[in-house]
Amino acid sequence: MLRYTLMRLGVFAGCFVVVWGLVYSGVVPRGLGDSNIMWVLLLSLVISAPISFVVLRKERDRASVHVVQRVDRMKANLEANRSQEDATADESARPQGQTQTS
Repeated sequence: MLRYTLMRLGVFAGCFVVVWGLVYSGVVPRGLGDSNIMWVLLLSLVISAPISFVVLRKERDRASVHVVQRVDRMKANLEANRSQEDATADESARPQGQTQTS
């Protein structure tokens, strides 16, 4: 998961540098007033999202499998703890030393 996040940040940083260069050279218009950096960030984000979606597909699938495995393992542990607690509660609810009579 960390690897995917770092790769995604790398794609964003690359887009940011390219967009900054295009704005600086005048190919892309500047933002209004002091909003230039916000314009560059927003444009970089919009451009990097579809690039990341296509380029990082395999890494995203790998991260997804890892997350699903962790969730399944946590569910199994939770269920094991729950059944252990139920067994302990049943044993403690029975009175000690008493036998059942019909």
